[in-house]
Amino acid sequence: MSFLADIPTPATTASRAFAPVISATTLHLWLQDGRELALLDIREHGQYGEGHPFFAVHAAYSRLETEVGRLVPRRATRTVLFGDGEGHSTLAQQAAGRLATLGYDDVSVLAGGAPAWAKAGHTLFKGVNLPSKTFGEIAEHAFDVPHISAQALAARQRAGEPLVLLDGRTLEEHRKMTLPGAIPVPNGELALRWRTLVQDPATPIVVHCAGRTRSIVGAQILRDLGVPNPVFALENGTQGWALAGLELERGSTRTLPPAPDAAQRQAARDDAATAAQRAGVPVLAAAAAQAWLDDSRRTTFVFDIRTAEEFAAGSLPGARHAAGGQLLQATDLQIGVRHARVLVLDDDGARAPVIALWLRRLGLEAALVEGGLASGLRVPTPVPARLPPPVPVLSAGTLTALRDNIDSPAAVLDLRPSPAYRLRHARGATWSIRPRVVADAEVATSGDFQRPVLLIATDDIVARLAAQDLREAGWQRLSWATAEAVESAGWIQQATPDSPTDAEAVDYLFFVHDRHDGNLDAARRYLDWELGLVAQCAPQELAAFRLPDKTHIDI
Repeated sequence: MSFLADIPTPATTASRAFAPVISATTLHLWLQDGRELALLDIREHGQYGEGHPFFAVHAAYSRLETEVGRLVPRRATRTVLFGDGEGHSTLAQQAAGRLATLGYDDVSVLAGGAPAWAKAGHTLFKGVNLPSKTFGEIAEHAFDVPHISAQALAARQRAGEPLVLLDGRTLEEHRKMTLPGAIPVPNGELALRWRTLVQDPATPIVVHCAGRTRSIVGAQILRDLGVPNPVFALENGTQGWALAGLELERGSTRTLPPAPDAAQRQAARDDAATAAQRAGVPVLAAAAAQAWLDDSRRTTFVFDIRTAEEFAAGSLPGARHAAGGQLLQATDLQIGVRHARVLVLDDDGARAPVIALWLRRLGLEAALVEGGLASGLRVPTPVPARLPPPVPVLSAGTLTALRDNIDSPAAVLDLRPSPAYRLRHARGATWSIRPRVVADAEVATSGDFQRPVLLIATDDIVARLAAQDLREAGWQRLSWATAEAVESAGWIQQATPDSPTDAEAVDYLFFVHDRHDGNLDAARRYLDWELGLVAQCAPQELAAFRLPDKTHIDI
């Protein structure tokens, strides 16, 4: 039996007020009833990525209190949590208790977790950013987006044919690896900046990403804008390029193209407005947008979709930053509430219309606001996360003394990501993560609650959240330090490439991450996964999207 159940501290007593349990049948009905719903998978990233319902959003228990306010800002939102377990003993019930202390008052737990969803006949999908990835595959067919293979593109480059090659990903991704000569223009910046790069309307434009989605969406963004040039999406992105035996460029120092001049900016604004109007994107007066924000019965997200540098220089108070291209690519990382509203803002009238258009195609209730960031909207201030009490952080001298204390040796739990632990950690430290930290502490201390426990963590927040569970379970002599501080204090380091095992490393999704590190087999598996998404979807899942004539798509 877990220590959480054994020790009647006030916090554990409160957690016994169990959240209501619902069946997979009820959840399926809720997903289709048109009301707001936050479906949160509280397992860790590797577990989530190995199989979750189509509309589930990842909110790992290891950082739940710091993430939930961003994903589900309205505390009255109907919310369903799930993990892997059965009945009241599941981690989901523990997470529900955490949310109750934060003021969430409509929280249920899916009985039986993810396995019960599959047992009821529904698909558990592998991977991340699932709705956006699936949407990209549908959009390619719905719009008949032209594409070009890696081999054909390489042949054009070798022949010296004129073309403009654009990398539609983030600058960080571009710098890690890109196609030779590609210019970084994240998809959210295409509407504003493409004219600064293309003078001849006959010059082909090719958009690439790492796989498929951003290539497809980026190419269609240009077509939506009425770009006269031939436009192509690169098949399978950098992964397809590598699989074709071609060399990627690494360490590019190229940056975004310059901002357009006044005439180009006006042309960009006109093209974006035309595309948005053609697609039926609402443009709200400031008063109507404010009514959305003031409606306590609905959730409204407000996004500034410009670059991070522009956002840092000044934005509408209360607006959240999400670069436009990434908001489309990973909507589930930003919006945790199904059927919520979204206001999309910029300061130039060129970028927001395009992003709002695509969010609506994704199935979201997105709108523009007259005046954009200058509209004067009063965005409610997010309620800050209430964190547990701090954990004492140890100085180098104290760490040295702790290392040398043989009378009362500390149990050491390393809470860093599993790849970092495998690479290098203090000898004798146990790798752990919040969902299993109590069980690991029990083993590491042999059940001795008086034994000191040192947490090694990347930051204070990780340490606080894990320490909260440990305190409630009975351990009180807790402290924390960074791995760098521990090593500087002379603790012997070691590497364990196979520990934790792949099965134990629940924080890491191997088939997604390894494809970027030269693992061609992982790249093949990833592309096969992406190409196979639509065929796995139920009609109700595909019906969430708003695209022209999807009836010809074989599902």
